[in-house]
Amino acid sequence: MNNDATNEQEILDDDTVVGDNTGEASCEQQEISDLEKLSKELDEEKIKYLRLMAEYDNFRKRSAKEKLESYSDATAKAICDLLPVYDNFERALQSETADENFKKGVEMIFNQFSDYLKKLGVEIIDPTGQEFDPNFAQAINQIEDENLGENIVAQVFQKGYKLGDKIIRYAMVVVANP
Repeated sequence: MNNDATNEQEILDDDTVVGDNTGEASCEQQEISDLEKLSKELDEEKIKYLRLMAEYDNFRKRSAKEKLESYSDATAKAICDLLPVYDNFERALQSETADENFKKGVEMIFNQFSDYLKKLGVEIIDPTGQEFDPNFAQAINQIEDENLGENIVAQVFQKGYKLGDKIIRYAMVVVANP
């Protein structure tokens, strides 16, 4: 019986050994499969992260651009609303008055106003004597004049203004020989 027990033990040991090898191989395959799965998940998460970072960067840039544009638009609107006052000061300077002190005061205010507009980056569009350009001026009348060339601005009724590259008010002009 002892012999049978030894044979049984050997058989069990052989089975165990055979079973263990299959189990180890199966475990290794499972670990490799799990590792590949985790690696794939990690790659997917990296892609998600990179996309999220790109979206955030685009959002940040777009927000900064919108902030600058809204400041520029607000500045342009405020200046546009003040331009009629500027025009009136300019007309007041051209009018005749007997009181020189009054004229000097108006001139000082006008100069201060002009300097302020220059600080803001406002440029005057005065196309008198230049070829008419509809990108900067609006023709409100046409005349025939032998002294001027074709399509030349003969007179400016109202100066135009621009802030940077943006036109905030087009010049109103009379065009000669259109």
